[in-house]
Amino acid sequence: MFLGLGAVALLVGGIGIANVMVIAVLERRTEIGLRRALGAARIHIAAQFLTEAVILAGLGGAAGLAAGAGITAAVAASRHWTLFIPSIGLWGGLAVAVVIGGIAGLYPATRAARLSPTEALRTVLPPRRPKTQPRSATTSSPTVSTWFSTVWPRAF
Repeated sequence: MFLGLGAVALLVGGIGIANVMVIAVLERRTEIGLRRALGAARIHIAAQFLTEAVILAGLGGAAGLAAGAGITAAVAASRHWTLFIPSIGLWGGLAVAVVIGGIAGLYPATRAARLSPTEALRTVLPPRRPKTQPRSATTSSPTVSTWFSTVWPRAF
């Protein structure tokens, strides 16, 4: 039962990491495009995002291990048990979290690496708007008749 619960927790964590990394790729398209335009290879971009996913998973795994060990210590102290947490369980949990984070980060990393620099930088620039002529001091404000002529052009 606990193995099934742990597997579901790892699956949810992996999906969460993949989702966060996909959003990071979408939000940082300009950075990716600029780095690619300045000469960064695809492997450098992929390594950056894969490293971020592994670090994110490692920090989450360490926080989970600390919480689990803390709750275990609190329960053991309240029931007057001797505290024993196998070190292989701690290190194994951290290793599995990092591996799951690496697997979950593969898709966003390859997606970021395949991004074309021109396409990434093209999405940054807003569309050009025509320049409007500034009003001069001699130009008077529009009158009621000019407003009516724009609203009902055939009436005047």
